Amino acid sequence: MALVIADPNWLTIAAMSLLFGQFLLLIRWWGRRLHHDRHILQTYGLDWNRRNGSEFLQGLGWGISSLLLLFVVQGLVGGLTWQWPTVVILRVAIEGLLVAIGVGLAEELVFRGWLLDELQRDYHCDLVPWLNAFLFAVLHFLKPLAEVTRTLPQFPGLLLLGLILVWMKRSTQQQHRTAVKLTMMPGRLGLPIGFHAGLVWAYYLLKVGNLITISDRVPIWLTGIDGNPLAGAVGLVCLTGLAFYWQARSR
Repeated sequence: MALVIADPNWLTIAAMSLLFGQFLLLIRWWGRRLHHDRHILQTYGLDWNRRNGSEFLQGLGWGISSLLLLFVVQGLVGGLTWQWPTVVILRVAIEGLLVAIGVGLAEELVFRGWLLDELQRDYHCDLVPWLNAFLFAVLHFLKPLAEVTRTLPQFPGLLLLGLILVWMKRSTQQQHRTAVKLTMMPGRLGLPIGFHAGLVWAYYLLKVGNLITISDRVPIWLTGIDGNPLAGAVGLVCLTGLAFYWQARSR
């Protein structure tokens, strides 16, 4: 594929699309063979309807505004400076949106779709969000040991983000009453996909679009390693607030 596509950004998009297509085929087989479910994507919450679309846009807004708020706070404490873009911002925005939707859709279908569904079949509902978030954070650390050690402060932020995304999905669950019993219908993925995509898109725009310059005048523990706002104290405070909010909404 690298011989055909020279641009590394488009190569990433193409590779992600191919892998995601393979994953879709595998989980359809998984649903039919293991759970005898021919509509496993709908069971996971990936249903193509207006409500999921509306919640995706809501999540996108939440993600963008949350990350922008983090960077605004970092700017106020001297952790970064804003600047005019040095690249064609429209091209970066389109590229970033494609990457963000791809990342959000793929990761949420894996973690808040397939993995969350499997955990809910075997573990208590109160334990499931923590297990899901822990695995989400751990699997983002599949890299050399030296790099794991260096970036370990990012782990709490990833754990909180995983919890938020689970509770976002649970906030869309609905009760279904029959003559026999009251059951809880699976939540939808539109909201967590949108939130995840919003975070990625906003970060892509700011970093790749050269809209900000990270300052070294503020301690890294405050602003985050490698300029990642979710890995610093400011980001952790914001994520903690969001976690409490979405946990309450999910009940």
